[in-house]
Amino acid sequence: MSTTTVPVTGLDLGHAVLPPLIGSAVERIDALEKVSGRASYAADTRLPRMLFGAVVRSPHASARIVSIDTSAAERLPGVHVVITGADTAQVKWGAFRPDLYPLAVDYVRYVGDDVAAVAARDIETARRAAELVVVEYEVLPAVLSLDEALAEGAPLVHENTPGNVAHEFSFDRGGVEDWFERSDVIVEGTWQTARQWHASIETIGCTAEWSGDRVSLWVNTQTPFLARQRYATALGLPLRAVRVVQTEIGGGFGGKSGDDNASVICAILARRTGRAVQLMHTREDEFLASHPRIPMRYKVRLGFTSDGLVTAKDIEVTADNGAYTGKAQAVLGAATVRHDALFNYRAVRAHSRLVYTNLVPTGAFRGFGNPSADWAVGQAWDLAADRLGIEVPDLFLLNAVETGSVSPHNHKITSCELKQCITMAAKAIDWAGKRAAPKPNRGLAMGVSVHVSGRRSFGDYDGSSAIVRLAEDGRAVVIVGEGEIGTGARTTLAQIAAAELGLAVADVSVTRPDTDLTTHALGALASRVTYVAGNAVKRAAEHACTQLLEAAASQLGRPASQLWVEDGVVHGPAGSEGEGPVRSPVGAVVRAALYRPDGEPIVGVGSFDNPSEFPDQSRYGNESGAYNFAAEAAEVEVDPETGAVTVVELAAAVDCGTVLNPPLAEGQVEGGIAQGIGMALTERFDWEAGAPTKPNFNDYKLPTAGIMPKLHIEFADSYEPTGPFGAKGVGEISLDPVPSIIASAVADAVGVRIHELPITAEKIFWGMESKEGDR
Repeated sequence: MSTTTVPVTGLDLGHAVLPPLIGSAVERIDALEKVSGRASYAADTRLPRMLFGAVVRSPHASARIVSIDTSAAERLPGVHVVITGADTAQVKWGAFRPDLYPLAVDYVRYVGDDVAAVAARDIETARRAAELVVVEYEVLPAVLSLDEALAEGAPLVHENTPGNVAHEFSFDRGGVEDWFERSDVIVEGTWQTARQWHASIETIGCTAEWSGDRVSLWVNTQTPFLARQRYATALGLPLRAVRVVQTEIGGGFGGKSGDDNASVICAILARRTGRAVQLMHTREDEFLASHPRIPMRYKVRLGFTSDGLVTAKDIEVTADNGAYTGKAQAVLGAATVRHDALFNYRAVRAHSRLVYTNLVPTGAFRGFGNPSADWAVGQAWDLAADRLGIEVPDLFLLNAVETGSVSPHNHKITSCELKQCITMAAKAIDWAGKRAAPKPNRGLAMGVSVHVSGRRSFGDYDGSSAIVRLAEDGRAVVIVGEGEIGTGARTTLAQIAAAELGLAVADVSVTRPDTDLTTHALGALASRVTYVAGNAVKRAAEHACTQLLEAAASQLGRPASQLWVEDGVVHGPAGSEGEGPVRSPVGAVVRAALYRPDGEPIVGVGSFDNPSEFPDQSRYGNESGAYNFAAEAAEVEVDPETGAVTVVELAAAVDCGTVLNPPLAEGQVEGGIAQGIGMALTERFDWEAGAPTKPNFNDYKLPTAGIMPKLHIEFADSYEPTGPFGAKGVGEISLDPVPSIIASAVADAVGVRIHELPITAEKIFWGMESKEGDR
């Protein structure tokens, strides 16, 4: 893989003069811990007398549990307890739709459903005991596809959900049919995505320990406070009885946001044994029972005038929820409406359904519905460009939103450099040159995307809070509950605090989330941490700095308005009566403020709530305070003999506001592109009877360095007025357009457009064969 990157240069972006730390390549504050192996991940947690857990999973997609015999497992030396659904509170839980028991009660609904669990002296004994649990099932009819689930008279996955439709909504904003009648060109098609697994290096895991009637959970969760609420519900406990501590996290991508049963089961095992218990998913557990990306079927219809202005968009979205809901309901909402903030649509209409099937439950995955929308709608735009005889970048530029635009769903765009991104991506890929000198079996395509910087979906709040405490040695401690999932968020927050305080980043530490000790936070989701938590930390640091300068003013005899902090030292001008300039180390000022009669510590508090609206039932409402944008272009080569695809080159131009730390931002863009290539080309399983035939990495092929293209990564000159130092989110958006642009580039190369992911050589080969037969 070869990468070229356009760096951020200059601190005056035409919007604000930024502190020197902002826009600098600051070293990650957790780098040494991680490269030296000292970082403590979920499986590294060790507590006295700790036991280990394993889960018994259903081998059937749909069945009634007739009986469970745990006697053989309980007799195995080293086994401390075996639990079933009867040992739980038997309370259903879930992020939006409570439909999941901690352990199955009476019925199992997918291959991998949690049936029983074991705690033993070591992991080998626990797994052996799990194999000895005998479960008698009455196998029932299952629905293993969207069509089967929606068929008349289909078996119900949940008896209280007629038609297997877990959630449904519709809207028509602007009068779609009238605008289609006024359209000169109409394109339409149907596109289908597939399940994609997060495939984090570290699997889901938890260690639980009780003290009286209170449980502490050390979990690799992205969302400690939200997870605590759900775990308390599932355990039948008051919120105060549950403490969640975030461990180091080896990748999340949405898969560790508290939708699975692992932590709840771990807590029950610990309570029954009276000892600490650790439960880590095996890789097979991860493939069978985590919450992969939601497969969605899109029927898309777009209208245009003859000169290329978009008129109307009509979509029908059917999403495979799997057996339980998790966050799929929110994902479907985003996948239905967010794409409409990209172009100046005159009217939009949608009908979306979330459908239960007897398959592994689905949920949040990086992009949160955007990749599915971009996959389908993006290719419809590509078809329209061809029909209109307009180059794709030009069609995008003709219709793209700008700063001040408002989408049909009231998404208010406060900063937008989408047109700049389109131009940058076209130039980076040499669109004009490649079009002027086409090569055989080479294809070119472009796509665009919009994402949020935080999203108002977990109640009418999308905020964060932080505390910044200045210590007597001149350091600062940022107390915040947002956490770190591998993106470098703690470094970014330290950088923001340091810039505001006039300290070096090395003199700022950031706490790990602990629901007992840190401020409330929603966690790492919706590309929100830099924007939402960054604003909270900035405000807390501003508050602390104000107190610092007021204390220094009384100590140094200068007005606070004349003082400033630089390199950890408070500076002031010369006095009016011949005194020279004053300077005092921050630590000395803090210590003097504390060690005196009625002394006080210097502690700043800050909060920020995303300036957004809670969408109504039809998804109308400004879901985020800031929207980030991207344009990506790809060149592919298709082997005419086999259909094999090589992504030769890919250019990504991203508008994420001020780039606070270029290497971190570049890493996020590169990682998102890699996952997009996996979604597009390589990540799939063979299925049988509702489950992957071989749930391991031998059959599930992740993209590796060998298939990565030459990359060009650029960042738009942009400034978000509501963001910390002008910053917006960047973590997800680069993944979103990748499958669509690869599919469109394949169509450009060999005239075969694939409508169902992944884009395999076989599909392309038979598509080319079919074309030959037609001729």
